[in-house]
Amino acid sequence: MKILPLIILLLIAHFQYRLWGPEHGSLAELKSRELQLADLKLQVEEKKQRNEALYAEVEDLRKGQEALEERARDDLGMIKPDQTFFQVLE
Repeated sequence: MKILPLIILLLIAHFQYRLWGPEHGSLAELKSRELQLADLKLQVEEKKQRNEALYAEVEDLRKGQEALEERARDDLGMIKPDQTFFQVLE
């Protein structure tokens, strides 16, 4: 009967070491994984917002002539035949 308390004590020590120690499944690792998860969720949200903005821009380019003209003016420097181009130098 003296061996049973010793076995229980060794099991408790083993589980306490696994819980608090540096090994796989410890509380420190759990906290680290929670921080990684929060960071990944933030990255996913940023990517979703970026994708929504890009999707809206693509839809605007597909449907509207105004957006296409604005893009041509800003990116390519194009103007319509009846427009005058002014370049401001600073």
